[in-house]
Amino acid sequence: METKTFAELGLSQKVQAAIEAAGYSSPTPIQAAAIPVAVTGRDVLGIAQTGTGKTASFVLPMIARLETGRARARMPRSLILAPTRELAAQVAQSFEKYGINHKLSVALLIGGVSMDDQVRKLDRGVDVLIATPGRLLDHFQRGRLMLMGVEILVIDEADRMLDMGFIPDIEKICNLLPPRRQTLFFSATMPPEITRLVNQFLRDPERIEVARPATTAKTITQHFRFTADGEDWVKREILRDMIRTENVKNAIIFCNRKRDVAILLKSLLKHGFNAGALHGDMDQKNRMETLDKFRNGEINILAASDVAARGLDIPDVSHVFNFDLPWQSDDYVHRIGRTGRAGREGTAQSIVTPDELKSFKEIEKIIGETIVWIGEPPGEQDFADAGKRRRGRGRGKPGAQRESGRGESSRGGEGRRGDNGHKEPRRASGGPDRRERRQAPGMGEQPSVHGEAEARNASPRDGASEQRRPEGRAGKQQPKAPRSEAKPQPREHERPKAPAPRQRPRPAEGDQPSKAALSAFQGNVPAFLRKPPRPVKAANE
Repeated sequence: METKTFAELGLSQKVQAAIEAAGYSSPTPIQAAAIPVAVTGRDVLGIAQTGTGKTASFVLPMIARLETGRARARMPRSLILAPTRELAAQVAQSFEKYGINHKLSVALLIGGVSMDDQVRKLDRGVDVLIATPGRLLDHFQRGRLMLMGVEILVIDEADRMLDMGFIPDIEKICNLLPPRRQTLFFSATMPPEITRLVNQFLRDPERIEVARPATTAKTITQHFRFTADGEDWVKREILRDMIRTENVKNAIIFCNRKRDVAILLKSLLKHGFNAGALHGDMDQKNRMETLDKFRNGEINILAASDVAARGLDIPDVSHVFNFDLPWQSDDYVHRIGRTGRAGREGTAQSIVTPDELKSFKEIEKIIGETIVWIGEPPGEQDFADAGKRRRGRGRGKPGAQRESGRGESSRGGEGRRGDNGHKEPRRASGGPDRRERRQAPGMGEQPSVHGEAEARNASPRDGASEQRRPEGRAGKQQPKAPRSEAKPQPREHERPKAPAPRQRPRPAEGDQPSKAALSAFQGNVPAFLRKPPRPVKAANE
């Protein structure tokens, strides 16, 4: 770009002074291209990889345009939508930094914090409203927010919104806004759904693309390490070796699952690393505290899920490690974009298992360069077998034996593992399982075919004991059925009913009931229907 200074971008003097106070002298390519267009009020479609300064490319022109005017209660003048709480909080910090010479009121609507404080800010009126889609719609549906006064709409990390399922919410919010507005739309990639959204809600936008979509920064050195054993404990050993080998100032380690983040953190702490964790199940307070500790250097290793992959501006991260390759190849770009930011050098290293070779091929297309392997690279047969392996791999491999601390035996049923990975108890070879014999009958279980066969082949002594059991549970009234009888025996789980008492024949019509029947009937007659007793004479009569 020919523009080399912020003074040539059309910004006001107050904004330029704030930029100089923040220590920036020259704009990045996306800033140099987007700011002059945004200042004029035209819609902008910005496509750039993460870490290129997209936040300042819409914050600076927004401050310049909002210098004049005043906000009204519950009617924000501008709206910025972000996919995660961390990114929304980061945008709010940018307004504090660049709007130091202005009196713009900023409100942050995110989950995990008190709604009462947010309502009080909205009641006073805000110039800039920064929100996640869910919390924004929550306030709107409660009648605490009106969107007909929005002049500028910013949608940041639009492709991340798509990944997180926010597109229906975005469409709903856009339909609530006035049609005559400026829209600034930023995304690192342009999948078909995002293209449809752009065509629907932007009016003749200026398309600004400073890099090929989904490309990695040239300042990042990328290495891969292949392991034929895909067990997690093996990957944790490799990761610790990679961290110790590299000159790691601070690092972010990415996992695909939240539960793997917790397991990895426990392993790192056990082996003496100064680490913390960041994932979606943490509450907002703990997430912000962990990020602050990582920025301040109190912890130097951060195990994270993809919630930390987008938009987090941690200026000086030396390394990024991929414990798991991401399921979507575009996420690889965003993950490693946490390092090598703003022209700095960075290193990204990834562990690749046989099951991840298919995803690796997609990532290789994005990188577009020769892949550098640490150690032995995968062979042609490994790539040919990619995607053909069954789940539950490694249970019978030597690696699985080492992790459990004992090998599996091939004799009989010993060493066989159940669905939960634990060994099943060894059964005796002569007879049913001891637990089956201890199980009490009559508890609702139906005997299996195997159990019936054992009962037929059992010794007379065992058969007699089995025959006595239901007898004792049912009571002494149950008649014993002879074993040679051809009638089928009642099931063990059905409690045999006692024989019905003999009933006297019902008297024919006109017959008088017996005295016993009359006395039994009179005992059940309510007191107020009974014949009153014969009066007792008083003593003075």
